[in-house]
Amino acid sequence: MSATRKDYAVLVAGSGPGGASVARELAKNGQKVLILEWGDYEPVRGTFLQALPQIFMPGKSFFITGQLMGMFRGVTTGGSSLFYSATAFDPPLEMLKSYGVDIHREVDEIRDEVPVAPLADERMSPAGMRFLKSALDLGYDAKKLNKFIFQDKCRKNCDRCMFGCPIGAKWTARNWIDDALADGAEMINFAKVDRVIIEKGRTIGLRYTRNGRPHNVYAPTVVVAAGGIGSPLILRNSGIDGVGHNFFFDPLWFVYGTVQDGGSGKGAQMCAGIHFEEDGIILTDFNLDPKVKAILDGQVLRFDQTVNFANVVPIMIKVRDGLGGRITDSGWVWKSLEASDKYKLRTGRKHARRILENMGARDIYISWLIASHPGGSVKIGEHLNDQLQTRIENLYVCDCSVIPEELGLPPTLTLLALGKRLAKHLLVE
Repeated sequence: MSATRKDYAVLVAGSGPGGASVARELAKNGQKVLILEWGDYEPVRGTFLQALPQIFMPGKSFFITGQLMGMFRGVTTGGSSLFYSATAFDPPLEMLKSYGVDIHREVDEIRDEVPVAPLADERMSPAGMRFLKSALDLGYDAKKLNKFIFQDKCRKNCDRCMFGCPIGAKWTARNWIDDALADGAEMINFAKVDRVIIEKGRTIGLRYTRNGRPHNVYAPTVVVAAGGIGSPLILRNSGIDGVGHNFFFDPLWFVYGTVQDGGSGKGAQMCAGIHFEEDGIILTDFNLDPKVKAILDGQVLRFDQTVNFANVVPIMIKVRDGLGGRITDSGWVWKSLEASDKYKLRTGRKHARRILENMGARDIYISWLIASHPGGSVKIGEHLNDQLQTRIENLYVCDCSVIPEELGLPPTLTLLALGKRLAKHLLVE
């Protein structure tokens, strides 16, 4: 086994929003940081073929739950942010504050550093404009959603966003990884972290596998940021029991309707939305890549729709599911939907159908269920203190796994703020 004993101050396992935020802040302040990332660092081409191993690899980036729901995560530099819809929902500030975690200041700082604004009308997709108009006509509290998008670079009717933006219009965690590397951080790709090396009750490094060979790397502080599935597995392998249970994974499905003169079917996703906060339901427009739509159509035996793409308006329904389930030692996800979760999905479907019918849509049908961004598997208040530290000294976690309660919303802005806050804590230790 090879061992690296360079003078690193902090090791970061994972390069998604949480890990990228921590690494960037530390490197900017002169700390020697090493980032370990299981995935690649290839230039983004925004193609289905490039995305196949990054989000469709069974057991690595793609999972099927006990109820045959598909769940995806991005295994590449920047994590799932390469494939997200770049939607910046406000963090659950009061909920986190009740656990002693105040990120108000960090959220304000991030809004000054990254693009966070609704799309201009000329950047909106035709489906997004139709969704917004129809919902407002019906009296819904619909509004444009804040996006992590550089609008001067964004091209209308572009369908590359779902597999990564090759022109750099969509802000992703790679932007901050690039910043960290420019400020002196280092990164090793294709490095699968297996466990934390612990000695006398405190962390001293990480063990990872690369090209089939195990390696050790050492530093006095470790931040595990491998996501809602990866982080609990690393901690469990390190002797920390109880993690990886009672988590959320935000189930969703799509309702489709065909309209006249709907446009090309291309464009940014989640341009506008309706948030039923008390009910735990959000509805948004959601342009799908034709290949992804064809796969989803096949799942529900709508083979007649697999070539119908232009003039289709898809509405996504995502719900805040209850905590439950477990992540197995081999990394598979076992979680069933409760009756309350199914009720929320049905309620969202009724709203979506009403909005589609109001815009004159015909042949309305629904997709199979999918799950997105699992979290709550290494919770603040249960497994972590209010500084995101485990019971092991100098071992921290910073990703969606730390969120202590069901969220039901895209977590990126929350994770960036948590990463900034953690970096500030580490800098004053």
